[in-house]
Formats: sequence, structure tokens, C-alpha cells
Amino acid sequence: MTSGEWISIITAFSASALTAALVAWTRDHHISLVLRRDDLRAVQASHCTPTPRLGGLAVLAGLALGSLLVPHVTATAWILILVSAAPVALAGLAEDLGLRIPPAGRLAAAGLSSLIAVVTLQVWLPRLGIPGLDLLMAWAVVAIPFSIFSVMGVCNAFNLIDGMNGLSGFTGVATALGLAAVALQAEDPGLVWMALLLISALTGFLIFNYPQARIFLGDAGAYAIGHLLAWTAILSMSRIGELTPWAVLLIFFWPVADTLLAIWRRRTAGRRSDEPDRLHFHQFVMRALEILILGRQARRIANPLTTLILMPMVAAPVIAGVLLWNQPLIAFATLLAFGALFIATYMAGMALASGRGRYLPPVRARIRETTASWTSRGRTDARDDLALDEAGDRA
Repeated sequence: MTSGEWISIITAFSASALTAALVAWTRDHHISLVLRRDDLRAVQASHCTPTPRLGGLAVLAGLALGSLLVPHVTATAWILILVSAAPVALAGLAEDLGLRIPPAGRLAAAGLSSLIAVVTLQVWLPRLGIPGLDLLMAWAVVAIPFSIFSVMGVCNAFNLIDGMNGLSGFTGVATALGLAAVALQAEDPGLVWMALLLISALTGFLIFNYPQARIFLGDAGAYAIGHLLAWTAILSMSRIGELTPWAVLLIFFWPVADTLLAIWRRRTAGRRSDEPDRLHFHQFVMRALEILILGRQARRIANPLTTLILMPMVAAPVIAGVLLWNQPLIAFATLLAFGALFIATYMAGMALASGRGRYLPPVRARIRETTASWTSRGRTDARDDLALDEAGDRA
């Protein structure tokens, strides 16, 4: 890469870190915006202290300043992607400021952002890696809606894993590293620069988000990062003919797998797919640490420790995707293997948690009382939720 590109990467890091520092240092002047959201009472809350949710502004500020320093074709494409993120970032920011934008509204904003990207870039998903469906993807009327829907899903996925200190940020870094490594193997320096710019801006934010969080990424940051990473991947697939979609799915594996599991879990329990709960993989790991080892009062340790435990699991499929970037059949088989391992690990952990709850008489009594009114489809979910919550409360 050129010296100008490296300067833009350093600028992105510096601007992000300085903006994050400003948000953290001026906490007392805007924390009331967080307090009116009543975050600590949310069912999915995993922290103990009201914390600013404006970290997304830091990441976006770094990306914007870094992008302006490299006047070439790739920078133009990147700026178009960055500008297209405005609707979803603004909708997320409104939610972060306590204006209560419903999930459907934020997803609609994500769809609008992707539509803007399609119109300005004239790029969309070129293939799916499935022979019959790839014939349909040759038609823009099919490929464009599918691309928009897919990016909306990735945006939502990064928002759902934004629960632990550093988890969404580090997952974004791992994903961007995977895309950079693929672009490096395909000898596309422009795509490498785009991915490194994302990494540098996220790293500047992470200084203030891990191990102890002085700021959070927030909906604006999580949704925007999902959008930017997804469109970087789509642009990569359009420019690298050998890049298999299965490898891309491996690189995005963790947030996508956790989201699909959440949808399945809620639907089988008879609940809405957008109804929040505290049974995501990262929440389960944190609760297990509290129940079995640390105790509920040690959440300041359990929260960052959860991210540390999960990062090898997040990184493993990314590494596989990089190694198998141009080998579709092996990448597909590997994706299935990681999916099976993900589900098996989660279900085994939930079974252990439920079994532990049965050894606590007060917990067992309430489990029976609560699950009596549930249909058979929802019993397992309710039992596991109570086993985790109440056993943790009594640890």
C-alpha cells in the first residue's frame, strides 16, 4: 500500500480514539440520555453501570476522516458505502439517544441504506454458490432484493451480539481481518485498504470498550458496522471471481449463527423473533461464569472474561474462511461442521444449566410452577431461562 493509504489508516485510528475519549470524558453531560432508556433493567442487560452508547460515532468519525485522505477509485467506492450507511446509523443513533425506534424501524433503515448502496455502487450479490439459485441471481430483480435482505440480517446480527464488552467490536475486527486476508491472497490492494481502515477505526474505539467499558458501540455503531462489513464482502465477491460465498459465510459465521439460533429459539418457544431475551451464546457463557465460578457480584470480571473466552470460537471459522476462500465444496462442508458444533455446544451447555437448576429446590419449585402454563413447545426454553437466572441470583 502507498504512504497515503497508511496515513489514512493511522488517521482513522486516531480520530476514532480521540472521539471515543471525548465521549467518555464528557459522560456527565449526556449520560441522562442513557438513563432515560433504563438500560440496566432490560432483560438482556449484561452490565451494571449506566454507560454512554455513542461509541458508533467514534468509529464513524474515524472512518470518515480516514476515507478523505486517499483519492483513488477504491476510496470513491468506499465513500459511497460509508455514505449509504447514514440512514441505518441515524436510526440507531435515535435509539441510542432514547427515542425508542422499534426494531422494525431500524431494520427498515438498514434496508434503505442497502438500497442506496445498490443504486450508487451498481453492485449486489453476484452468486450464492448454489448452481440452481445462481441462475436466478443472474437476474437483478432477484439478486437485488436478496442482497438487501442479507445485509439487513447482518446489521441485525452485529447488533444482537453487542452485549459484552468488546464482543461486537472484536468480532468486527476479526471479520475485517478475514476480508483483508482474502483480498491480499486475491491481490486486490484496494479491498485490503478498506478492511484495514475498518480495523483501525474499530481498534480506536475498543481502547475505551475493553476490558472495562467506558463507552458502548450502541445501535448506531453496531448496525453501521454490520452494513459496512457486509457491503465490503459483497464488493469483494463482485471483484474476486474465485471467492466462494461459503467462505464469506464462514467469515461472518458467529453473528449470523447466533442470530439464526435466537430466531429459532424464540419461535419454538412461541415468542416473537424480535423479542429480547438473555439466552444468546455470550449471555449464556457469562451467566455460567457467574453461577459456577465467580458469583453474581463479579459481573465486572465475568463480562470481559466472556469475550475473552468466546474470541477463539469467533476467530476459528474466520480462519477457515480465509484458508478456503476459493474452495467452495470444502468451505461448504466446513460451514456445516461449524454449524453443528455451534448448536451442539449451546444445547449441551443449556442442558447442564438446566440440570444444575434441578439441584436447587427453590429454583426447581419455580421452574415447575412457571412451565406448567407453557405449551410443550415452550417448556425447555422457559426452564433453561429460569435455571440460569435464578441459580445465578442465589450463587
